[in-house]
Amino acid sequence: MITFTKMHGIGNDFVMVDGFAQDLSTMDLGSLAREVCDRHKGVGGDGLIVAVPGADGPFAMRMWNPDGSESEMCGNGIRCFAQFVRAQGLTQDTSLPVETGAGRLVLDVLSDGRVRVNMGPARLTNEEIGLAPGTPSPFLDVDLEFQGLRGTAVSMGNPHVVVFVDDVAAVPLTEWGPVLEHHAAFPRRVNVHFVQVLSPTHLRQRTWERGAGVTLACGTGACSVGVAAHLNGHTGRECLVSLPGGDLEIDYRTDGTVFMTGPATTVFEGTWG
Repeated sequence: MITFTKMHGIGNDFVMVDGFAQDLSTMDLGSLAREVCDRHKGVGGDGLIVAVPGADGPFAMRMWNPDGSESEMCGNGIRCFAQFVRAQGLTQDTSLPVETGAGRLVLDVLSDGRVRVNMGPARLTNEEIGLAPGTPSPFLDVDLEFQGLRGTAVSMGNPHVVVFVDDVAAVPLTEWGPVLEHHAAFPRRVNVHFVQVLSPTHLRQRTWERGAGVTLACGTGACSVGVAAHLNGHTGRECLVSLPGGDLEIDYRTDGTVFMTGPATTVFEGTWG
């Protein structure tokens, strides 16, 4: 029997599990993710997130997608992580270092309950993104050879391709998303974001996530969108990204570091198994 907390960050929802209080060492967590994330037969969620001790600090976050694959990081999920470990009584600190597959990140819980995350530097080289040999470098406004679309690739510890369109609501997301997720330029697959520029400080985003499909929000994706928008001359370094589930504030600083600020909400607690 596993106890869990259901949380969401602007509609991107997760099954959160305390790996300090429960021994998960004998469990196949990829299989567990497939079961609990099922929206018809399970709890339902865009991922399973487990809090465990870090190798060099108090906390590490591990995340599995609904298809059972493990992800390096999740921007909305790590904001939930900050509130989760505090609610579990594991810490009362408002500044938390957390180890992830994308490196060590620092989370700050703000007085209004939102969480600001230092996401580290945006990665722009082909090696950092994990692009196939022979692809353009940098991958900036590149012809994707599909539906006349052009893409910009960014990694926030996990790979993203950002496609700017005139009308994001008109994009057939369930048709175009899976095609681009498996684009030949991205041998490990990629998160796909379609973006409409509303103003030099405001973007609208829709997402097809690698291993999850259509989601209401993607935090690392919003960071990549902010970076790509600046690199393509659409915005300055600070912008508001509006996703179907809500808004995120993105700050792409001159040293290349990206900060993301947004909410994290608890939905309910339960047991599984």
